Amino acid sequence: MRRTVLIPSLVLAVTLAFGGASPASAAFNVCNKSSLPARVALGHFDGTNWTSEGWWTIQPKACAGILTGPLQGRFYYLYASDGGAGVWEGKTRFCVAPDARFKSVGRTDCSKRGFDRRGFFEVDTGKKPDWTQTLSN
Repeated sequence: MRRTVLIPSLVLAVTLAFGGASPASAAFNVCNKSSLPARVALGHFDGTNWTSEGWWTIQPKACAGILTGPLQGRFYYLYASDGGAGVWEGKTRFCVAPDARFKSVGRTDCSKRGFDRRGFFEVDTGKKPDWTQTLSN
């Protein structure tokens, strides 16, 4: 059975990392509280272009820095999969590479550019310079 989780940003948003495991230099961290490794992709707007990039593998009960430096935007978008039954997804579509590390500028014509499309969930950082997002079962 495959579980699909549409995650409202207010329910999932966590502003403090647990256990002090997040890297101090990262501005956008993701903590994986699930029992399986999670593959994570991030979508964001740089003021000119929408960009999606991934994959970061985050081990169970661990955190990883995704972006460094102060966050520039208020809204960021995440997609994650634990390789089993767990998917954290939403309604905002971005391009992703199926298996390899990727960076895609633009959200349209994914298949023409050799990418798949996935639905990412929105993370509202409130324009804070640092943010930690938690994935859980």
